[in-house]
Amino acid sequence: MAIINLTEANFNETTENNPIFVIDFWAPWCGPCVQFAPIFEEVANEYPDIAFGKLNTDEEQGIASYFNIQSIPTVMIIREGVIVFSQPGMLPKEALKDVIEQVQALNMDDVRAEIAKQQEEANKQQ
Repeated sequence: MAIINLTEANFNETTENNPIFVIDFWAPWCGPCVQFAPIFEEVANEYPDIAFGKLNTDEEQGIASYFNIQSIPTVMIIREGVIVFSQPGMLPKEALKDVIEQVQALNMDDVRAEIAKQQEEANKQQ
């Protein structure tokens, strides 16, 4: 699957229609972003069953702001509509592959139960 250029026009549909979606938040002036690009592309080619997208934070400031992206590159993984990983900084190839494999192994029922539990605790504290 080719890497998708994410924009405001296609972001929601793209992330909703792919069970696992790996996003690289980047900008063309960012040296580490440019260094990370070939790693991201190599890993994307190794996982044809997973969707990968790049979001230019200069062009799509609204989405970057929504996700509170303060440092680039940032890698985010959304699985079944839930952000299960988000980390700023350049990841080595093996580290990115390891994170993807951990995301694939997640039991999403357990993840949703934990989120509900945390929300319930937060509501009690208010």
